[in-house]
Amino acid sequence: MRDVPPLSLAFLRFGQGALALLIVLLLFRRDRLRVERRDVPYLALLGFLLYAVFPITFNAGLRYIEASRAALILTTMPLWTVVLARRIAHERLTVRQVIGVLISVAGVAIVMADRGVGHSTRSTTGDLLLMTTALCGAIYNVAAKRVLARYSGITVTFYAMLFGSLFLLPAVAVERGFNIGASSRETILLVFFLGVFGGALAFSMWTSALRRLSPTEVAVYINLNPLAATLLAATMLGERLSVWFVVGFVAVAAGVLIVNWTTAR
Repeated sequence: MRDVPPLSLAFLRFGQGALALLIVLLLFRRDRLRVERRDVPYLALLGFLLYAVFPITFNAGLRYIEASRAALILTTMPLWTVVLARRIAHERLTVRQVIGVLISVAGVAIVMADRGVGHSTRSTTGDLLLMTTALCGAIYNVAAKRVLARYSGITVTFYAMLFGSLFLLPAVAVERGFNIGASSRETILLVFFLGVFGGALAFSMWTSALRRLSPTEVAVYINLNPLAATLLAATMLGERLSVWFVVGFVAVAAGVLIVNWTTAR
């Protein structure tokens, strides 16, 4: 983020991810590149939500509020998913699943409160932008199920990521471009990591999970994200961990298990 403008970074991440997926499909599964023409606008809509609006509102929101506060707001994504899955997809939700989602959100809240979620006079705009980000993720979780009944997770991810990258182009045009020649080797490697591992691989696995599980069962895993980041920060950056982190981590893990618990047949 210090070396690459935020929207340019999103474009490089998802454009590079789409290219990596295209290479994999061309080499190993060309048949999975075939989609029906009538599904193209729907795939473009998915790409617009997750790979264009999502990074724009997320990056813009971080200009107004702290990263810890943003992480907490993003944990509302499973709650939005529960509502949309029930209203739109008619997903059968149990009381156990709703309780599991709430427990996981409470766990993240405990960790973020311990790390000092601040309140700024400019936070309302940031809160709205991050809430939009969470809502876009929830809509994607529910809406992707329609095409995942016909296509693989990697196919849906490729086309959605490709269209999302194209939607980002106008926004990138108004930013200061990414000068590869003037960038350090470390910056280039980090951008590569974000595109291939944090883009192509991560989102393909996420979308493939949506093909096998319900939107609610998948969405609750997003709450492991800020905890994993906190744990990595302690390991790599020497940040402190407290007893409250352990309490929050246990709550999130318990919430995920409760939502995804199935009775053995």
